[in-house]
Amino acid sequence: MNHPLKRIGHLLLLAAVPATILSSCGGDDDPDPVTPTPDQGKVMLVHAAAASNVQVTAFINDGQVGQLNYGQNSTYLNVNTGTPTLRINNGSTALVSQGLTIAKDQNYSSFAYSPSATIGATPAILTVTDDLAAPASGQAKVRIVHLAVNAPTPVRLTVPSAVPSTPGTDISGDVAFGAASNFFAINAGQLNLNVTAAGTPLRTTVLAVGDGSGSGTGVKNYEAGKIYTILVRGIAGSGVPAAQAAQAVIIQNN
Repeated sequence: MNHPLKRIGHLLLLAAVPATILSSCGGDDDPDPVTPTPDQGKVMLVHAAAASNVQVTAFINDGQVGQLNYGQNSTYLNVNTGTPTLRINNGSTALVSQGLTIAKDQNYSSFAYSPSATIGATPAILTVTDDLAAPASGQAKVRIVHLAVNAPTPVRLTVPSAVPSTPGTDISGDVAFGAASNFFAINAGQLNLNVTAAGTPLRTTVLAVGDGSGSGTGVKNYEAGKIYTILVRGIAGSGVPAAQAAQAVIIQNN
């Protein structure tokens, strides 16, 4: 004869079997499938269109990505790889649009600039690849972008001489209006660079970079490991409002 307690144990074991089977099936407890993050690059937007001194709204593939006043730049924005369209609007009016080519894990800067000094002239867009690889120990990296309307062209970066009648030391090659140099290494430290153009017997100073604020005064401490864009923007000549006058300003890229 089976013992009553043994029979009760058998019944409890059988009752537990369906629950065990159900729990092993997972049911609604399975995690939802994870949507993979699309491949992306990064784009910095810069409003350097001096003849369109208005707030602009930027769209990438019709999605708003930021608003910028003249002289402002965005952070690096994540953009899906491929060939998206960058559009710059003033309110609901499209000022300019241009296709981009975005590669995975690459960085870019897109500059909206004025090809002429005519107020309200259609801006153009200059998009360049940004090599943000770290410079060597004790060095920084800089480049020059020339977008100053009516300023001499081409220009380059020069370390001025302490003796006025002696040529300075050029640290970049010539860069034409509407173009950018590659990044190049410099020794970290304090510098007061000049933007210069061809001249005889000395190169002609177009603008002083100074501290990079646009004032043309002071010096800039170029820090080791940092990457900088020296942007020449604005409208050269007399009678230009101060806010739109030609300046050399510094954007830090990292």
